[in-house]
Amino acid sequence: MLQKTEQISKTRLFLIMSLFALLLMLFRISWIHVHQAPKEPVAENGVINFQDVNLTAEETYLLDGTWNFSPHLFIQAPSINSETTKAVQLPHNWINDVNSDEQSGAYGFGTYQLKILLPKNRPELLSFRFSEVLSSVAVYIDGKLVSQMNQPHVKNSMTEKYGTFSVPFSPDQDEVELTLHVSNHELPFIGGITDSVWFGSTNAMQKETSLFSVLQMIVSVIYFLHVIYVFSLVYFGKGQHKKTLLYFGFMLATVGFTNLIDDNVIIHLPIPIEWYYRLLYLFFLTTLISMLYFIKSLYILRDRFFAYFLLIYGLFSIAFIIVPISLFHTLAWLANIFVIIAVIFMLKLMAPITQRRDQGSIIILLFIVSYGINVVWGMLLNDNLIEMPYYPFDFLLMNILIAFVLLQRYAHLLNLNKQQTKALQTANKQKDVFLMNTSHELRNPLHAMMNIGQSILDKDSATLSSNNKYHLKLLVRVGQQMSYMLHDLVDLTRLKDERITLKRKEIDLHAIISGLIDMIAFLIEGKKIQINVYISPSFPKLYADENRLLQILFNLLHNAVKFTNEGEITIEAKQKGKMAMIQVKDTGIGMSEQTTEKVFQPYVQENRPETNNGGIGIGLSICKKLIELHGGTIRVTSKLYKGSTFFFTIPIAHTFDKDDHETVGETLYPAPSVIQSDCGSAIASSIDNERQRILLIDDDSVNLKVLYNILSTDYEVATAYSGETALQCIEIGKFDLIICDVMMPNMSGYELTQTVRQRYSLSELPILLLTARQQFEDIYAGFLAGANDYIAKPAQILELRARVRALTELKKSINDQLKTEAAWLQAQIQPHFLFNTLNTIASLGSIDTSRMVTLLHEFGNYLRLSFGIHNTQTLIHVEDELKLTRSYLYIEQERFGDRLKIEWEITEDSNFQILPLSIQPIVENAVKHGVLQRIDGGKVIIRITKLETHYEIAIIDDGVGMKEDKVESLLEDSSSKSKGIGLANTNRRFKQMFGKGLIIISEPDEGTTVIMEIPFS
Repeated sequence: MLQKTEQISKTRLFLIMSLFALLLMLFRISWIHVHQAPKEPVAENGVINFQDVNLTAEETYLLDGTWNFSPHLFIQAPSINSETTKAVQLPHNWINDVNSDEQSGAYGFGTYQLKILLPKNRPELLSFRFSEVLSSVAVYIDGKLVSQMNQPHVKNSMTEKYGTFSVPFSPDQDEVELTLHVSNHELPFIGGITDSVWFGSTNAMQKETSLFSVLQMIVSVIYFLHVIYVFSLVYFGKGQHKKTLLYFGFMLATVGFTNLIDDNVIIHLPIPIEWYYRLLYLFFLTTLISMLYFIKSLYILRDRFFAYFLLIYGLFSIAFIIVPISLFHTLAWLANIFVIIAVIFMLKLMAPITQRRDQGSIIILLFIVSYGINVVWGMLLNDNLIEMPYYPFDFLLMNILIAFVLLQRYAHLLNLNKQQTKALQTANKQKDVFLMNTSHELRNPLHAMMNIGQSILDKDSATLSSNNKYHLKLLVRVGQQMSYMLHDLVDLTRLKDERITLKRKEIDLHAIISGLIDMIAFLIEGKKIQINVYISPSFPKLYADENRLLQILFNLLHNAVKFTNEGEITIEAKQKGKMAMIQVKDTGIGMSEQTTEKVFQPYVQENRPETNNGGIGIGLSICKKLIELHGGTIRVTSKLYKGSTFFFTIPIAHTFDKDDHETVGETLYPAPSVIQSDCGSAIASSIDNERQRILLIDDDSVNLKVLYNILSTDYEVATAYSGETALQCIEIGKFDLIICDVMMPNMSGYELTQTVRQRYSLSELPILLLTARQQFEDIYAGFLAGANDYIAKPAQILELRARVRALTELKKSINDQLKTEAAWLQAQIQPHFLFNTLNTIASLGSIDTSRMVTLLHEFGNYLRLSFGIHNTQTLIHVEDELKLTRSYLYIEQERFGDRLKIEWEITEDSNFQILPLSIQPIVENAVKHGVLQRIDGGKVIIRITKLETHYEIAIIDDGVGMKEDKVESLLEDSSSKSKGIGLANTNRRFKQMFGKGLIIISEPDEGTTVIMEIPFS
């Protein structure tokens, strides 16, 4: 039963589409019939007779029929030469008449001639109208030039104007000799008089021409009016419908513009006729793809073929721009086939949607049918299979109906948004109640746990060990932090009443400012702004909510940057009694007195063009409320085009009394002995330990201890109190991860990250930033500086461990990959090296068996050392690497004899470790790509020297050398796809292990020197 119902609906849908298509066809045929020119008279043998025609009537006539045509000749006087003139049927594409041995296609020129017999009773002014001139034409009447379009008599002239044009004239006799000089030097697939020539009274001709031109302009105006309101809705709207309107707007815009440059050509583009054709087809395909994606977005369709159609559209667009014009006709037919396939695809997509009676689907389906009919008629018109005046009504009507559909959907969305807004408001109230209740429910057991911990500390303090007392105090402090979090949940319900709870503590203003400057660095990109900070590191600590103070300073700095295109922004702080006066000054555009008076009111902005930088004017209002909550004040002074200065006050910490629970530092949490300013013992204890090493950086000892307790069970942890100390730690030790606080004095976490990134990449030394906030600007600044990840304070243990594990495993996998890659490189012994070595051994068997035995022994050593397990170790003794190198060089010397000379300059005190597979690959490069590239060969020197701070290994050859750009490319990963990968790998491993890569000095035809430096351990 269901299947039968579906079949009926499909049949009904097919009938609707068929009837609609038939109706559109009848309208077009009726339009053609109404504007059809009289069938008589017809030109025969170069003559057309109007003697019995009333030319004073409101009719125009076609000069179709048989004309005289003289190819490759320009004839002015009325004359017919039977040898050079032939009879042709107009409209006429002369592609088969101008071909010759010298040229092919429709390039050429010629003369069309027609004698017109006029009636005695005729108007004083008559006119010719040429419907479509795609080339150059000069019009002669009785041998006199009366008009021309472009320059047909200039060889290889380009088309400057195309489309329709009219030629009025006043006949003196009862017959007129019409001569047309036509040339085509641009289009290889069409030429000549390719459309009908119209004839009649000037009055009738002007009325008909004006009718179609005005109609065409009106239709274009309607299209562009729709474009304006559609893009207005796009600009002011939001959501899914915004994309739908955007596609619809593009479709209307392309159709409207195409309408202006086609048919009667309302707008003449200053481009050659070749590019006119290319542009028409580009707009034609853009209309199609806009329609396709309009339907996709309107009904949120998911079909992989949309991507295919977009790809094909892109290929066609490129093809229409770059293909030779000789292939344009073929390309155009392929594009027509593509359009037909796309129309069928859209009909197939819309059929089931229409069956479900989705909103407006029947209109969209009929719109596709209308578009398909337009495409078919357009193809017939382009191939001159039919003659039809300008007719846009069905497609225009369907676009208007679609506009109504979109407006209906938009109104429906507005109504739906109202209903959803009410539902969200109700849900928001319920959420607030839920959060309030949950917070109160969680607070009771939390405070019970905190009280139990505190009571144990008070009663059993004498019997508890120092370690247990410390951890109990830590438990109480963590409970307090969780209590603050619950207070935040309660605050969500108080924000509407402007009741905000501040979490005050001692804050280092210098550290806050240092981190904040790095945070806003991305805001001043592209602007010539210098930020000056005049705040001493010894400035008294503030007593404020860190997050709120950050919010205040960020809003003021962001405001200064936004309205300062170039100049300076200055931050100063002074102590005034119990308050700190903080000043943010800029040299921007300033404010008027009227704006200065009310700038701290909500939604106040100055109405000037230079202040139109977005925003809704509530940032300064928020700053004022937060500062007042801290007990401070804010004011501003400003002058137009001179800049603005904001002053605000915040309490200083020492003016407030805090109880024991808010005391921070060593009194409550004594720093353990493992935390050392120089990282010395922590690094020393982990040198022989296979556990991964982490460096913690924070100026707060409590935070350091909490992080240390969390991570020290699984990792070797070193700590530092400042960025400067951390850099010293990185110089003397190797770490697998850095965890750094953002807000630190002197050097912020952002600045430290940037400094580390100058030496280590993201994969070589991961960095995890600790931030007090999770706002966009904090996170963006961290990633911009080069951080791998971030985590908000206070950190949750599970989240922290998961992020640390992910980053340390990343570092471990990179190290393993480099080791494996180096071993793999050595293992990839080229087959021809093996074959050549074996051939050398075989040939020595018949010449010198003792040399053969020695060579076999060295070859065995080379293979054993190449595939040895020690190649995957981090460091090996330098002698082990030299053994491999000696075996390799012995083999090569046996192969190449006097062409390869080797010198060893090794210091006796060469007792150090080196990366495996580091010397031999470089020596191999020197042999293969250096000395052996010369016909006479050359010399390779292996030199090991002990200097004051390090060992220096130099591999020197006098081979062909390299240019500087080649040296740089060999050390880059991006170019290391073949023989250069050994140098790139070795360079990366040396950077990671010793902090410095390879040094390559080379000159073409002079040789190459590769230097490795191994610092004393």
